[in-house]
Amino acid sequence: MYETIDQLVVDAARRFGDKTALVTEQRTLTFSEVNHLADALAAALRELGLKPGDRISIFSPNCWEWVVSYYAIFKLGAVANPLNLMLTAEEAIYAMDDCGSRCVFAGGSQAARLLAMPERSEERIVVSFGEAAHGAQPFEKLIEQNVREAPAPALKASDLSTVCYTSGTTGHPKGAMQTHRSVMLNTALTSTMHVRTEHDTVVSALPCSHVYGNVVMNSAFFCGLTLVLHASFDAAAIVRSIETHKATMFEGVPTMYHYLLESPELDLHDLRSLTRCTVGGQTMPVERMEAVQRRLGCPLIELWGMTELAGLGTTFPFHGPRKLGSIGLPLPMTEARIVDPSDPSRTLAHGEPGELQIRGPLVMSGYYGNEAATRECLLPDGWLRTGDVAHRDEEGFIYVVDRFKDMILTGGYNIYPAEIERVISRMPGVAMVAVGRVPDAVKGELARAYVVPVSNQSLTEEGVIEFCRQHLAAYKVPRSVVFVADLPKTSSGKILRRKLHTLDAAARA
Repeated sequence: MYETIDQLVVDAARRFGDKTALVTEQRTLTFSEVNHLADALAAALRELGLKPGDRISIFSPNCWEWVVSYYAIFKLGAVANPLNLMLTAEEAIYAMDDCGSRCVFAGGSQAARLLAMPERSEERIVVSFGEAAHGAQPFEKLIEQNVREAPAPALKASDLSTVCYTSGTTGHPKGAMQTHRSVMLNTALTSTMHVRTEHDTVVSALPCSHVYGNVVMNSAFFCGLTLVLHASFDAAAIVRSIETHKATMFEGVPTMYHYLLESPELDLHDLRSLTRCTVGGQTMPVERMEAVQRRLGCPLIELWGMTELAGLGTTFPFHGPRKLGSIGLPLPMTEARIVDPSDPSRTLAHGEPGELQIRGPLVMSGYYGNEAATRECLLPDGWLRTGDVAHRDEEGFIYVVDRFKDMILTGGYNIYPAEIERVISRMPGVAMVAVGRVPDAVKGELARAYVVPVSNQSLTEEGVIEFCRQHLAAYKVPRSVVFVADLPKTSSGKILRRKLHTLDAAARA
């Protein structure tokens, strides 16, 4: 296995040469072309005064320039800082300042927003994709150099490769430090578990800046498969892309599969080339997973991961037993345990919910410049506190119940939103659902359901609550229901529960 990420793209060019590596709307590139462009860009970065160890950010939608920039950073021996596209300019600047980023590759609109910010660093180099924003270096000019091969940086597997910021659900986001070993090992183990090969073609709209999308991207160069990369998710475009490219895999989050099932295009195209799909990022109702398998005609493999793990932590093997609704088993060389959150030394019995913890070489080395947060998350014996509530069955398969921070405390009872969501999603006429909390003077907090109805379906608040009463304990039944046209999501398509309260005003209007 390659020890460092710069070796990955060099060896992919040697092994797979003129085979198509990347397909985007603007450009198709072979493995050799990606390697050559990354060499040229790395040389240009050196001429701009950047050096090994420097932090370099990427703030852009998915595009071929994103991929080339990512590998050029490692050819320079620098450290990548992928930024969530949904960040405001102020939030992006916070992350760049926090890790000391000296340069940022940005889409045209992102570059313009960064350059317009008065508090930005004048010394930070801004490189703009596409039409260059005023004050930015044009990306196209930087890759015009005729470079045969970039000198290999003196990198080690234990060196810092990436500072990837968490979503910042409490306070400022934190920069998880990932080594070259953790990124490459996650890529290799994921590829092995899902049996990815050079004969595969993968369609994905997952952001490359997200660890899930990043593993998908790196697996293309690790295995020699072709990655058809979409800038954003559009169900009709994805269905057409699967048929056009005879894709063997599609990778996404639960909301993407919801929109695929709802798309009228689904039955108009031949998707028989698909051999497996993957889903992660959030829990998904078993009934919806079964519907995906029926409609797409292939297995749906669930997975689970974290920024702090550089990608996946658990999944199912393609050739092996699978249980819908479970996140599977730990990746090889990775340990998992379910513990009492108030006493991490006490491992819980099968079926008993507690905190999921992970240990092994995939675990981050800490949060950049934040020792207090690192100590809170990483235990002295190497276990990573994930913050997820989970339990294990008798066969060792893991089931995520919810996030501890999303738990609702009602009159002394713990309520997990995902449990209510799984029930409501089974109700006829429900397209999507998310459950949040509202304050209550008597019970502290109450559950509120936010429901997106299927088109032309009539649902009532009383009907949803009565359906819940039939399937849930009385204390778990939501006390109110808000019907909305859509739910707030992250750039990767995950539902943002912490933003649900913003829908209340719109519902009252």
